[in-house]
Amino acid sequence: MSQEHREFSPVASGGTSRRRFLQAVAATAGPALSQPKLSFSYPTPQRILAIAGTYSSPQGPEGSPGRGQGIYVFEMDSASGALLQREVIPNDSNPAWLALHPSGAHLYSGNEITHYDGTDSGSVSAYAVDRANGHLTLLNTVSSEGAGPAHLSVHPSGKYVLVANYAGGTVAVLPIQASGELLPACDVVHHEGIVGPQHAQSAPPGSFAISGHDKPHAHMIQADAAGRFVLASDLGLDRIMIYRFDLERGKLTPNNPAFVTLPPGDGPRHFAFHPHGLWFYSLQEEGSTVVAFDYDAARGSLKEKQTVSSLPRGFAGTNFTSEVMISADGKFLYAANRLHDSVAWFSIGGQGTLTFAGEEWTRGDYPRSFNIDPTGNFLYCCNQRADAIATFRVNRQTGALAFTGHYTPVGTPANIVFLTQ
Repeated sequence: MSQEHREFSPVASGGTSRRRFLQAVAATAGPALSQPKLSFSYPTPQRILAIAGTYSSPQGPEGSPGRGQGIYVFEMDSASGALLQREVIPNDSNPAWLALHPSGAHLYSGNEITHYDGTDSGSVSAYAVDRANGHLTLLNTVSSEGAGPAHLSVHPSGKYVLVANYAGGTVAVLPIQASGELLPACDVVHHEGIVGPQHAQSAPPGSFAISGHDKPHAHMIQADAAGRFVLASDLGLDRIMIYRFDLERGKLTPNNPAFVTLPPGDGPRHFAFHPHGLWFYSLQEEGSTVVAFDYDAARGSLKEKQTVSSLPRGFAGTNFTSEVMISADGKFLYAANRLHDSVAWFSIGGQGTLTFAGEEWTRGDYPRSFNIDPTGNFLYCCNQRADAIATFRVNRQTGALAFTGHYTPVGTPANIVFLTQ
């Protein structure tokens, strides 16, 4: 990923710049995809702002009230990893997922509610970002075209917000105006298909993880690095949908093949592209697995090659995974386990396969998500039920996490992104 792209993007999904992606493709042209070259160095920014989204509505996650106040802006101490609160931007509609525009000038929040403007839908808000101090100014709010938006991302072109509506079972494309404001959706796709069984095929022994297989549930949506294809996980259908993307019209068209299927009931939740763009990893919420794929960037297709557990050997009982991420240097994959309350890390081999390398207690209950700061030195874990963000130092040689002792109090934290100044 180029430094220019990383400075203005949340370090959330192992993405990469279009230029670096094309370089990687050129470097690996031919029949073999083993160990593509990835030249990378971490930036040394002068100042980093951390922006956290929360559950803030009386109707919070899983029916429990949200205790957050909206969107929190912090300044990060690059030496210790500590977060100093600068401001709270009020939003009582569960701004639980955040995404920064590639320019760094605008922020978008997926507001995880089920009723907006008289419809059974959630909403998405656009904010202008003051780069000097991180202050957010609300620009506008539009319908997400489905209840409970659980994830959103900005298309690499910077022209569209892509949103996945969990409760509504839809994905939508929202055009971005030059001002950063959002227009109503230019495309909405309703996921359809046969839902999986309540019990996950790959669940650990004794698991009672049975949520989410009552209907389609779009859980994450993101374009590949070149922006030609958009992928969306559907937990209820046990599928990762693959769409061709029309940049001029903002339209999603099913690819051929239109999806890949995960084991029945496993529930794909979040996914991550490797920084070079040719490997892809899916995290299953009920199955507690990570599935590795080869990604054909020319065809937008996935080929499965490995499945590993996100839990330590011998674990028995119920667990729900949440977040998966790859270090910006491409060496390690991290996956969060809720109920087990851990972040596991895996080394990534030359063929893109994973080897379990360790795990760390999250120092809090129910890690909703986590993120690694732009320097690669710290991982921040949003412990939803513990009302705090815990900070861990990252060993960039081994991938290991070590708790720094820093807790940042935030009511029901859900997501955190970074802005480099």
